[in-house]
Amino acid sequence: QVQLVESGGGLVQAGGSLRLSCAVSGRTFRNYVMGWFRQAPTKEREFVAAIRWSGTKSYADSVKGRFTISRDNAKNTVYLQMNSLKLEDTAVYYCAADRRTLVGVNTTPVVYDYWGQGTQVTVSS
Repeated sequence: QVQLVESGGGLVQAGGSLRLSCAVSGRTFRNYVMGWFRQAPTKEREFVAAIRWSGTKSYADSVKGRFTISRDNAKNTVYLQMNSLKLEDTAVYYCAADRRTLVGVNTTPVVYDYWGQGTQVTVSS
């Protein structure tokens, strides 16, 4: 059974930074594409960033240049460094694992097989 546990969310002022972590159980972590998604109230879950074990990355246009995704395969952990946070970044952030995509990364939530419970990020003015 694969389990994902997020941490690092919280309250931050606009312009500030946070780093989210996602610890993954399971021996085949390095084979998964790992993604971050977010969902704000009344909105659909949206793609934020994803990374393959090889280092291939993808970002949503709204976070490019501000957010950085990384992974530590030895620690079975994926990170999301969020800088220059904006009010519109407020959402519940979810970590997800995709075990089936063989090339590149996928930005569609339905493709991801495993999900964490989410961590709240609130950006205040």
